[in-house]
Amino acid sequence: MSTTTVPAQSGSGRRIKDVVFVDGVRTPFGKAGEKGIYAGARADDLVVKCIRDLMRRNPTLPPERIDDVAIAATTQTGDQGLTIGRTAALLAGLPRSVPGFAIDRMCAGAMTAVTTTASGIAFGAYDVVIAGGVEHMGNHPMGADTDPNPRFMSERLVDPAALNMGNTAENLHDRFPAITKERTDAYAVGSQKKLAAAYASGQIQPDLVSVASRKEGAGWTLNSVDEPPRPETTTEDLAALRTPFRAHGRVTAGNAAGLNDGATAALLASSDAAAELGLPAKMRLVAYAFAGVEPEVMGIGPVPATEKALRQAGLSIDDIGLFEINEAFAVQVLSFLDHFGIADDDPRVNRYGGAIAVGHPLASSGVRLMLQLARQFEEDPAVRYGMTTMCIGLGMGATVIWENPHHPDYSSNTAEDAA
Repeated sequence: MSTTTVPAQSGSGRRIKDVVFVDGVRTPFGKAGEKGIYAGARADDLVVKCIRDLMRRNPTLPPERIDDVAIAATTQTGDQGLTIGRTAALLAGLPRSVPGFAIDRMCAGAMTAVTTTASGIAFGAYDVVIAGGVEHMGNHPMGADTDPNPRFMSERLVDPAALNMGNTAENLHDRFPAITKERTDAYAVGSQKKLAAAYASGQIQPDLVSVASRKEGAGWTLNSVDEPPRPETTTEDLAALRTPFRAHGRVTAGNAAGLNDGATAALLASSDAAAELGLPAKMRLVAYAFAGVEPEVMGIGPVPATEKALRQAGLSIDDIGLFEINEAFAVQVLSFLDHFGIADDDPRVNRYGGAIAVGHPLASSGVRLMLQLARQFEEDPAVRYGMTTMCIGLGMGATVIWENPHHPDYSSNTAEDAA
């Protein structure tokens, strides 16, 4: 998103604005189901907590200056329905003049909420927006109440395996036999250890919004940490797990993200509005791209999306100093790393661990990647560019490239970069 001028219909010039990531928060992620921390909680209440905390953390932002609220959910019904961006804005106490809308791009919902509203900022339609996502998989199991068109099967438009994400991960193993179960298990253990280290260093907690929940017979609990992590996990533990998607397969509950509940929200602004309102610029949006792939190997989606985003930005993979890759499945991450010649344990990749450890509440996860990258930018000013990327159900990938404002070469005037 470089600053330049393009012709407008009126004949006057329109300045494309730089878009900055101001702030981001999330709830602790919980395990879906009756025993999870959010059993009995409402999805919309989770995202409302995030919106309220964003406003609390940024007191120089007048609520009436928010131009739109985009909230994603994969299952848009019940407590995740009713145009959740608008209902969440009202429930959070934002002025009634603030509009909102809902987005669905499955796992990349929150990421699409960010890129969609960021485009509006760049175009000049918005100055400040809130974008995020929520998924309560306990209330809304993945695929519940869906009605896939029978033509998918009768006309063989896609392989039946494409409608089950675990099967698509097994298909990736078939396509890339060098990615063995031993490699994916080792990667998964590494994710757990990196998340535990990040918690021990206090790198996760600053962006968490504590959420109170109530269970029958147990009273109220204030949830301030993620529920899914299993830091004691070993490769021996993972080797003993069953492979539910295929007999003698390679994908298990230990080397894949779980079923989770949680919400995220981010504050985005034009660089001009951020400066005017005294808001921080934690990252600058450089480029983003979405790409489609064969649905039956949806996990490879981040590869073409990343190649497309790099072309837009005029960068190469070697220019990326930090990667936040959503760990839907370990095999999906490793297929990305192998394609670009990056080692399994490269220190640029998922420094705080990833979804295998922390969880993946579908439509919310894109913003989790962003807020973790923003914190890593602050910790490491030597890195100029970072990337958030993820695979998406039904055969897609998404990538967003960001610039670190703490880097010595960072400048708000980026026309030269675009050239």
